[in-house]
Amino acid sequence: MRTRRQTTLALAFAAALALGSAGCDALPADSAAPSASASTARAQLDELTVASPAAMRGYSRERFPHWRDAGPNCDVRDVVLKRDGQDIQEEGCNVVGGRWLSPYDNTWHDSPSTIDIDHMVPLANAWRSGANTWDDKRRGDFANDLDRPQLLAVSRTTNRAKGDQDPSQWKPPNRDYWCTYAQDWIAVKHHWELTVTSAEKEALADMLETCP
Repeated sequence: MRTRRQTTLALAFAAALALGSAGCDALPADSAAPSASASTARAQLDELTVASPAAMRGYSRERFPHWRDAGPNCDVRDVVLKRDGQDIQEEGCNVVGGRWLSPYDNTWHDSPSTIDIDHMVPLANAWRSGANTWDDKRRGDFANDLDRPQLLAVSRTTNRAKGDQDPSQWKPPNRDYWCTYAQDWIAVKHHWELTVTSAEKEALADMLETCP
C-alpha cells in the first residue's frame, strides 16, 4: 500500500512529465523535493541556531521578488500548480484548470482560484529568521525555490489561516501531515541557514514524534 507521501510524489512526477511537453521550460521542475527522513530532520533541527526573531522594520513582500517568469504567460506559480495537480488544463503555459489535493486539510479542489502556492517558511518568518540581512536577489531565490520543499499548492483557506506563523503558532489541521510538514520546514530552514525560536524548535520536535 502506498503511503500518502508516495502517492503525492507519484502524482507530482506525472505532472512534471506533462510540464516537460507544455512549453513552459524556462524553469523546469521535477517532482516536489521529497522530505528528509525523520532522523535526518532531527539532526538538522539540532543544527539550527536558536535566536529571538528579528524586527520587521523594512519588511515587505516586494523584498522577496516572486513569482518569476517561467515561460510565455506563466510563472513559478504555474509550475507548482502543474507539478502538484492532476488533469491540468492550460491556455498556453498558464494553468486554467485541474484538480489538487491540499495536504494541509486533505481536501480536493477543482479550480486554481481556490488554490494558493504556500511558502513553507513564510516570507515574513524568513525575514525575522535572517533573511533581513540578505540582498533582494537572494530573497528572490528563496521565494521561488523549486529545489527544496518550499513551495506547495494548498487550499486558500489554510494558507490564509497560516499566514506568517511558525509551527508553534499554527499547524495544518490534517494531523497526518504533521510529520511531513515538520520535515519540510526544517529542511528549508536548514538549507537557507535561517534561525528558529525556542518555541518553534520545541513544536517541530513534537511534530516529528508523529512520524512513523
